Amino acid sequence: MVEACHDLETLYPDSDGKPMADNTEQYEWIVRLVTNLKYLLRDKVAFVAGDLLWYPVEVTEPPAPRQAPDVMVVLGRPAGYRGSYKQWEEENIAPQVVFEILSPSNTRREMAEKQKFYEIYGVLEAYYYDPQRSDFWGFVRDDPDDIFTLITALYLPWTSPLLEIRFERFEDGLAIFYPNGEPFAEPEASLLERDRAKLAQQQAQRERDEAQRDRDRTQAQLEQALARLRELGIDPDRL
Repeated sequence: MVEACHDLETLYPDSDGKPMADNTEQYEWIVRLVTNLKYLLRDKVAFVAGDLLWYPVEVTEPPAPRQAPDVMVVLGRPAGYRGSYKQWEEENIAPQVVFEILSPSNTRREMAEKQKFYEIYGVLEAYYYDPQRSDFWGFVRDDPDDIFTLITALYLPWTSPLLEIRFERFEDGLAIFYPNGEPFAEPEASLLERDRAKLAQQQAQRERDEAQRDRDRTQAQLEQALARLRELGIDPDRL
């Protein structure tokens, strides 16, 4: 048994000792992605997490292969608390989409190593964004056995094949849009407020529909009364 050699905390610690973000801009991007992706996938079986350690394979000796994507999306696994994502406990479903938001301390070599890890362990879409340089790129494939295809800023606007969100570049940087064209909400914007606004719109529409039904009923009743007068030989136009 694995536990006979090492305890699970030694093999699979829930923290790598690194901060979630190096600066406020990186943090805001991570929160923006996690919040909006959770909202996007709220009606689907999907797990979205930020800065969570992912262990793709079970081991008997440390160190276990691991990465902590800034954001990861696992379609087919339910939302809920996890100290880390141990893939063998999750029906062996790997994160299909990951995001990395670069900070000044990140190096291209580090990103290349992450890209190789994601390619080896089954990620289908990996997106990278450097907010300070407004630099965007990514790697995509249809099948875990395929090799990654590089996507650069030249491909923008780009739509994620799996999530159907659209990446677009503007003068002030990258923008991301929902499949319906609505922009991702800012981190400080409450998605609950968006839900309330939609509920208010739906209520107003229901009230308009009910008022129209009342008008239709009144018109139908009037037409029935006029028809009855005509049956009695009375011309309603002369009344």
